Amino acid sequence: MINSLPVNIKRIKPNAAIPTYGSANAAGADLYACIDSAATIESGKTLLIPTGLTMEIPEGYAGLIYARSGLASKKGLAPANKVGVIDSDYRGEVMVALHNHSDKDAVVEPGERIAQLVITPYLLGLFREVDELNETERGAGGFGSTGTH
Repeated sequence: MINSLPVNIKRIKPNAAIPTYGSANAAGADLYACIDSAATIESGKTLLIPTGLTMEIPEGYAGLIYARSGLASKKGLAPANKVGVIDSDYRGEVMVALHNHSDKDAVVEPGERIAQLVITPYLLGLFREVDELNETERGAGGFGSTGTH
């Protein structure tokens, strides 16, 4: 059985679409462009696309906004910040900063699915300053240090 969590949503624009899941086991709910007319995103540029929604993410959870694979592969559009984070205390409109990674202009249509929202629990780090860290086999190796395959 898949867990579910109530998330309160408020439409702040009458034509806003409530997020929907594309299949029974989809982790991400589609977010829709709440715009009155088509919006062109020039090659290499970013445009903030409104969803027309505000939401109340429960405390202890975050809403993560990810790219939709179809939009990224067909139009070259993906969130400019790679992953957007909606904190549980944010009450403003959910916006998606779409960046055009392609070499041609791309058009976003009203009501088009522009990103996906994953609701996930998180832990707060209790950061403690120490004089030394535990040693590991990997040590300070990074950026490809564990191999290519």
